[in-house]
Amino acid sequence: MFWQRPVDQALSRLKENVHAPLRVVLWDGREVALSDDPLVTVTLKSMDAASALAQRSLLGLAEAYVEGRADVEGSVLEAIKGVEKITTSGKRRLYDAENRIGGHTKRVDRDSVRHHYDVSNEFYALWLDPRMVYSCAYFQREDDSLGQAQLQKLDHVCTKLRLAPGERFLDIGCGWGALVIRAAERYGVDATGITLSENQHRLANERIRAAGLEGRCRVVLEDYRDHSGGGAYDKIASVGMFEHVGLENLPVYFGKVRGLLREGGVFMNHGITTSDILSRSVGMGAGEFIDRYVFPNGELPHLHLVVREMSDQQLEIHDVECLRPHYAKTLALWSERFEARMGEAIAAANERTARIWRLYLAGCAHAFDQRWVSVYQILATKQVEPGRAPLPLTRDWMYRVP
Repeated sequence: MFWQRPVDQALSRLKENVHAPLRVVLWDGREVALSDDPLVTVTLKSMDAASALAQRSLLGLAEAYVEGRADVEGSVLEAIKGVEKITTSGKRRLYDAENRIGGHTKRVDRDSVRHHYDVSNEFYALWLDPRMVYSCAYFQREDDSLGQAQLQKLDHVCTKLRLAPGERFLDIGCGWGALVIRAAERYGVDATGITLSENQHRLANERIRAAGLEGRCRVVLEDYRDHSGGGAYDKIASVGMFEHVGLENLPVYFGKVRGLLREGGVFMNHGITTSDILSRSVGMGAGEFIDRYVFPNGELPHLHLVVREMSDQQLEIHDVECLRPHYAKTLALWSERFEARMGEAIAAANERTARIWRLYLAGCAHAFDQRWVSVYQILATKQVEPGRAPLPLTRDWMYRVP
């Protein structure tokens, strides 16, 4: 057949140029093993799926899997590693040539957040820890459980902020409320969380009521740009949220934080960054897959851009901590838990959604491991008047057990 020649040529080139523990099987029974001991089998069920292989298109292969035109037997993480080798054998760019800048209006951001977070609370509960903390955990030991590491992360944030009883604390992008609940319950603050996700808003407030914290803890459904209260907060945190803000809106975001903080107030931004100095998204189709299927309009800045924009808003930076190894480990655990409950994930959403998230979690674990992306906690204070910030001279206090 006329279409067999390019596919045969692609298989031949792969055999010669790529070594990976992967077996590729075509719909007509032909196959090629890319190592002597393949651990994973990728079955391409149609000609267009095979064409994606011939074109070394990571996006095309991912879409073929999502739409059921390809299957993976074995570890999806090993499959992703193998497909990456196939893709990069064609000398594809690690980062896209240009930034994809989107218009981050309130409506666009609301729709993007709800697309990502409102799959269903039951879906997320299958693979997150019991507190449903959907951000990088903090491992003090290699064998920490996911739940233990997430509690350690909450305490790490609260300790860095030096939360004290009676203070007013704001969590921008609060998820299902784990941080505000911990801050109110363990550290005695008056805690407010904001989210754009209706599912998160509903469950967070149910958990606040169940904990008996209604008087000093609440979660509101609101865009961060609409939150009022100039200088009203002693401490502010934002964990895993500014990825939704957009590169062009970073001045607006950090300016809003500055406006909400009192003089001498403390702010922590915990967020994912790109390793590309120009703040471009990961290439090879990976960034496009995430934007199209998982995280619409997400944009990752490089660390230097974050520091510049925070400094431009007169937020004085005191500490920067890289947690990239922690997020690689967190994502690997999420991926393992998702794999173990794939059938339940399909029931909680549908097969297509479950396939998307199976790829997404394993692919992100690989991306952090490869240093394509990273995550940083940046601690800053609002300093308008001259003089010292209200922090100790050394950073010993950050690592004391609360």
